[in-house]
Amino acid sequence: MCPIWPLHIIILYLLALCPMWVVCQAVPNLLATFNPNNLTLHMDYSDFIDVEVTGDGLLPADEMVIRVPNSHVADATWNSTHTVSEEEASSNRWRGRFQITGKFLGRTDMLLEVKRGSSEYPVNGTIPVTVLRPERVIDTIFTSSVATFVSLIFINFGCAMHWPTVKEVLRRPIGPLIGMCGQFLFMPLMTFGLGFLVFPTLPEMHLGMFCTGVAPGGGASNIWTFILGGNLNLSLAMTSISTLAAFGFMPLWLFSLGQVVFRNANIVVPYSRIATFVVGLIVPLGIGLAMQRWTPRLAAFMVRILKGFSTTLLLFIIVFAIVTNLYIFELFTWEIIVAGMGVPWLGYLAGYVLARVCRQPHEDALAISIETGIQNTGIAIFLLRYALPQPEADLTTVVPVSVAIMTPVPMTAIYIYQKIKGCFDNRKQHKKILEEGNGNPISGNTEPGLIATIDVK
Repeated sequence: MCPIWPLHIIILYLLALCPMWVVCQAVPNLLATFNPNNLTLHMDYSDFIDVEVTGDGLLPADEMVIRVPNSHVADATWNSTHTVSEEEASSNRWRGRFQITGKFLGRTDMLLEVKRGSSEYPVNGTIPVTVLRPERVIDTIFTSSVATFVSLIFINFGCAMHWPTVKEVLRRPIGPLIGMCGQFLFMPLMTFGLGFLVFPTLPEMHLGMFCTGVAPGGGASNIWTFILGGNLNLSLAMTSISTLAAFGFMPLWLFSLGQVVFRNANIVVPYSRIATFVVGLIVPLGIGLAMQRWTPRLAAFMVRILKGFSTTLLLFIIVFAIVTNLYIFELFTWEIIVAGMGVPWLGYLAGYVLARVCRQPHEDALAISIETGIQNTGIAIFLLRYALPQPEADLTTVVPVSVAIMTPVPMTAIYIYQKIKGCFDNRKQHKKILEEGNGNPISGNTEPGLIATIDVK
């Protein structure tokens, strides 16, 4: 037995703990104080932060390092020396300045670490940084130009509208009733359920999807209905009815299922924006109808250029919207893409199937399908801007933006198919006419060469 038992055990413990104690004494205990203590800036803009580090354990030649957990949101660079001098080490106080640059929408924290040789030690204290989207002139130009062109399109629609047909639709509103069931019953419930599947842990994105589903009456529905050969009169009647009905149905869904999606959302129903959309729909239509009565020649010209003008407007909106919002594509994930496709495409399918089940003709079913699937993404974005703080509001609007991008895909494919089919049909018809003309001009066995000779004579 050891003569100093059990003291040798204590001695061994002390020998093991002494190096650890020495290391612990060498670890600095520091606190960083930032001025200002939080920062909000716009994308691609910069600002300066003053920082003071105090505490115990600073050594000469220690190097201050800035860490940014979400480097895609912002980055930082020193604007002063970031090495500790002997004087600063002796006073246990170091001051510096760095520049923060906003890179993309979002939030992040910035913190400091002390680098000593190959070791790094954390410094207590962080500064929260929020990066927002700046208000740009190009956004105002885009909104104003689209509003102007859409008003002109609706004047053309007024010139093309057949008022007796519209009155017949209102007397027997089977089509509008089917469309309202799709718009105000299927679409909200579908987006509510699909949102849980696509965004189970992201209530903000789920809310963005739901807000898109309860905002019907997109003006592009009338343009696409006309281009694809649907019942334009029915489409215009449905747009007017659904926009007016949105005054009641949108609050009903937002304050029921909307609160389930995101209980803390401060949702404000944009009555003024809906009213503006109603006025922007009715006034140009009224002008077009007046032109039908008082200037029929000009109205006929407006109808002739309607299809080309509508196609040009849609291309302008799609291209301009993508160019002015390229930054938002950085937020696209497979979930966002699925949400963007699911909302309008399932709406198209449900609207068409329901209309055909109710024995509506193809032209009416096409109008109902388009009216059901196309949502007013502008109102959805407006809702999210009021329901959520920044930058979450801008980040969440990626859902209605994705919906707006995916909305025209099926209809563009149908339009291309119609054009290709039309070309083939014209060729077949032309060939058939030639064959009939070359087969029996005089007798069933007349040769083509002889026909040409007889015709010339």
